[in-house]
Amino acid sequence: MITDQEVLSVKQRFGIIGNSPLLNHAIRVAMQASPTDMTVLITGESGSGKESFSKIIHSLSTRKHGKFIAINCGAIPEGTIDSELFGHEKGSFTGAHEARKGYFDVTDGGSIFLDEIGEMPLGTQARLLRVLENGEFIKVGSSKVQKTDVRVIAATNVKLFQAVEKGKFREDLYYRLNTVPIFVPPLRERGDDVNLLFRKFTTDFSEKYSVKPISLDYEAKELLKKFPFKGNIRQLKNLAEQISLLEENREVDAITLAKYLPSEESNLPAPYNSKNGKDGESSSDFSEREILYKVLFDMKKDMTELKKLVLDTYQSGGINQNILKKHHSLFEDMDTSVSFDEDSPKESPSSMPIVLESGKLASSHSEDYDDEGIEDIIHEEDDNSLSIEKKEKELIIKALRKHNNKRKYAAQDLGISERTLYRKIKQYDINE
Repeated sequence: MITDQEVLSVKQRFGIIGNSPLLNHAIRVAMQASPTDMTVLITGESGSGKESFSKIIHSLSTRKHGKFIAINCGAIPEGTIDSELFGHEKGSFTGAHEARKGYFDVTDGGSIFLDEIGEMPLGTQARLLRVLENGEFIKVGSSKVQKTDVRVIAATNVKLFQAVEKGKFREDLYYRLNTVPIFVPPLRERGDDVNLLFRKFTTDFSEKYSVKPISLDYEAKELLKKFPFKGNIRQLKNLAEQISLLEENREVDAITLAKYLPSEESNLPAPYNSKNGKDGESSSDFSEREILYKVLFDMKKDMTELKKLVLDTYQSGGINQNILKKHHSLFEDMDTSVSFDEDSPKESPSSMPIVLESGKLASSHSEDYDDEGIEDIIHEEDDNSLSIEKKEKELIIKALRKHNNKRKYAAQDLGISERTLYRKIKQYDINE
């Protein structure tokens, strides 16, 4: 039975701050698994401190005098990861000028920490499974089977079982790695630990740069505790150092702290003036396409609603209050408000004319037009409305007028670069 004092001793030895029950449970599991040679799988979000647990397991094991190597599987290119882990023979591939030992050979008798194991290629996963099952591996370019005695500690910030279901991770390797699972809780689930860690980081910063440490009032501490911290401890440390460096007032309240906390808007896509879009696209091209997509989507939505309005009007013999209320979404962006109150005076069907695209008034009585006339109106509206260039030209003209022909502000309003706007003005022959 591991006592609280033993857990505290491990915390002090490895610099772990916090008293969260979830954190203490994870440390106890690591301490219990350390004396064995069982494979351990550490799960948790990025920045939650998974590597610290791998060091605890190695340092408290019988292999503590052997080598310990931490490898980030996501940082090694797929073409070289087999060579890095298992070694290669001279001439086995281009650039292999001499034989090289891999990490499983170098750490024989010790422990190897495979971080981001979910990023490991399937071919390498098969090689790793053989090491775990039989303690055997083969160098790249060799046919000789070599033996190794290495304890594997793996970690991931993705749900491996979902990766197994998608065929991105071997099921047999998953169950072989998950012999002893350890879950490292995210910072937002650790309660008051966030304030303890913040004080630790600001104290370290003040000692390093000989400045007075930052202190938080009660409201600021509560705000810090409620913040989600998606980057976990890494994000909190950056925040503490940022405030320690930039804030002149060393007594920080909630209002001041809120200025340093990222807003929810940080989860939205990058703004229009970012250098690159997705897959290397320029921001101007990406934003311009987004505008066109939005225009087409809005046009399609309005056209569908308009068709329903015309059909309902035809079937009921004219426009009435109920029809307008049913299709109120057509009038939401109009400057003149339309009342849909039940008590508002209702117009008789005969007094509500229909305005055709030509500008002429048509009687609302059903006998004055037929189905073909309605279809002609709808098709004509479709043909005229779905001109991308026309809509784009109208948007540009409207933006220029809004900003008194100042291209810089018009381009910002449209979400495109000033250079793209200038090209469009020339293309559509727009007189400024």
